[in-house]
Amino acid sequence: MSDENNENQDAGDDWGAAMEEQNEVDATKVSPDNLTESQAIEGSLQEGKLDVILDIPVSLSMEVGRTQIAIRNLLQLTQGSVVELDRLAGEPLDVKVNGTLIAHGEVVVINEKYGIRLTDVMSPQERIKKLS
Repeated sequence: MSDENNENQDAGDDWGAAMEEQNEVDATKVSPDNLTESQAIEGSLQEGKLDVILDIPVSLSMEVGRTQIAIRNLLQLTQGSVVELDRLAGEPLDVKVNGTLIAHGEVVVINEKYGIRLTDVMSPQERIKKLS
């Protein structure tokens, strides 16, 4: 049982390290435009315009790709079947909130768990507009 706790702690340390790395990258990307956007969002929050919706849960999904197949082919799928998608290997994934595209990302694996590193994110204003 202590081995399991150590594995969970190690996994947490790796995710924590990945998050710290991301925060360092974000800190180097500060620009006047980003600062203005942040200030605009913060101003909206202070005015209470968004306070009522901030705790509403939303569905976040990552889309690897899509395809269309006939029901006949769907029923023939078995373990080990391969389904061809409309994306090329290495293309970024779509990150969607309630079905609306908000970012692109790439798959990362840390201690056998999947995650997404966001590579291209819409501005906060664009995201809010698309969600409303």
